[in-house]
Amino acid sequence: MAKIVIIGAGIGGIPMAFEMRENARKEDEVVVIADTPTFHFVPSNPWVAVNWRKPEDIKVELAPVFKKKKIGFIQQQVKRVHPERNQLELADGSQVGYDYLIIATGPKLAFEEIPGLGPEGHTRSVCHVDHAAVSGQEWENFCANPGPIVIGAVQGASCFGPAYEYLFIAESDLRKRAIRDKVQITYVTSEPYIGHLGLGGVGDTKGLLESAMRDKHVNWICNAKVDKVEAGMMYVTEVDENGQEKKKHELPFKHSMMLPAFKGVDAVFGIDKLTNPRGFILIDEHQRNPTYKNIYSIGVCVAIPPLGQTPVPTGVPKTGYMIESMVTATAHNVREEIDGKQPSHKATWNALCLADFGDRGVAFLAMPQIPPRNVQWASEGRWVHWAKIAYEKYFMRKVRKGISEPTYERMTLKAMGIMRLKKS
Repeated sequence: MAKIVIIGAGIGGIPMAFEMRENARKEDEVVVIADTPTFHFVPSNPWVAVNWRKPEDIKVELAPVFKKKKIGFIQQQVKRVHPERNQLELADGSQVGYDYLIIATGPKLAFEEIPGLGPEGHTRSVCHVDHAAVSGQEWENFCANPGPIVIGAVQGASCFGPAYEYLFIAESDLRKRAIRDKVQITYVTSEPYIGHLGLGGVGDTKGLLESAMRDKHVNWICNAKVDKVEAGMMYVTEVDENGQEKKKHELPFKHSMMLPAFKGVDAVFGIDKLTNPRGFILIDEHQRNPTYKNIYSIGVCVAIPPLGQTPVPTGVPKTGYMIESMVTATAHNVREEIDGKQPSHKATWNALCLADFGDRGVAFLAMPQIPPRNVQWASEGRWVHWAKIAYEKYFMRKVRKGISEPTYERMTLKAMGIMRLKKS
């Protein structure tokens, strides 16, 4: 019997548990350890932040689902991973051993790297449902007494899609309330240009997103470093293409949502040969750590080198489609190891994203994610908004019923009507 432990129960950890249970032998034990009793659908957080969803709408209780699927569940925070002895130290002092470990924790949100950033400071976040809920409460107060807004992603950020989504969803909500004329919106980003997305752009994302911003009267600052945030004021340094200071900005705001940089969680941070200096898990082409070969990792916590040097540091995003391909490869590779074989499966690492803008949206596909690409495509329209809603409903159903099929690949591509691109 093999004991397979998964840390994390998010967009990566949940499918990982289901697929691992399906691929493991009947006698093998699959256990999930997470510090929360519920799963929440992260892509819906921008909707929660403007009260288009309630937090309860995007949550699922984990214990009943795992029990039905015969997956063990421990609701505890992992304090430290001890790879040299195949053990996990939990917050309550107990120890959990494993034969195979799959790390799917997601990131730690590095708000502390910029003074005044984050929910404990002066900006809001859509990275977690609890943060989005606080933003939703503030949003109603803001709309009663509107003023300037600053939205964006700070230096070192690697997930730009939610910043664009929140920008346009908030703008759409302001129009619905007939108070858009009272709000000046500025988008601040570490990207070298609008639509870069940490990917060097995909298709015409630069043109599509710049056009959308002009149409909605949104100002923007690229190559931006956020120096500090004070109550009602953000201090930003804009640099040129060589990284030299170009202009200082003082941006007043009554409401701000800024995505932080990510780093590895405390449970793994600083473990030699397991993580890089930022705490992300080092993996080979089979999702396996090169040193601790019974440890695999998937999702946002995986170390991926930046696409290339940019004037202000930007990271590489990990989209849902990409994460699901990591999940499938890992499930098959662990089973191969259990059977005494060498792992042979590789994730596709393609990027597919549906960015909802409230009433329309932008979709893009990059195959593979890192250039040069076999396929790159971007489009916009009202259909993206409805495809995102369909994806939310389908993924939530998948979690509630314990369905192990790859949601993004099998459902979203069909909804977009581009299966022909997948085959090319």
